[in-house]
Amino acid sequence: MSTRLFTSPMFLGFDHLEQMLERAAKTSSDGYPPYNIEQTGPAGLRISLAVAGFTMDDLQITQEDNQLVIRGRQTDDTQGRVFIHRGIAARQFQRAFVLAEGIEVKGAWLDSGLLHIDLARPMPATKIRTIRIGQPGANQSGAVVDGDADQRSGEV
Repeated sequence: MSTRLFTSPMFLGFDHLEQMLERAAKTSSDGYPPYNIEQTGPAGLRISLAVAGFTMDDLQITQEDNQLVIRGRQTDDTQGRVFIHRGIAARQFQRAFVLAEGIEVKGAWLDSGLLHIDLARPMPATKIRTIRIGQPGANQSGAVVDGDADQRSGEV
């Protein structure tokens, strides 16, 4: 049984956010590969995944709408090798992260078994709008005015 987070009538238009949360819960249930998320500056984030044994050709990063998906597929190179113990994972993986609106992927690189992905979160601009209150039945076109009001007359 799932509980709906945004059932209040005060949350208008947030149904897509609830769907994103459900999708994130489904795609991140496996703990492999382990990862870190760190803040690199006021608007910067970095995701680092431990992908020891994977080459750049084994990894794929895609952005599908607002979801960042990292896939790893290793080729089978065990032919002719006899393992006495095999403790290094050589399996496929898919790790997905839901990105907030406006977050951009700036770059990715592989270094010492870690895959780093840099993200930038734009700083939101403050937006103020004045909404005129009109008479019933009056033409309501132009009722919303942006914050560029004429300050001299007080009239918007």
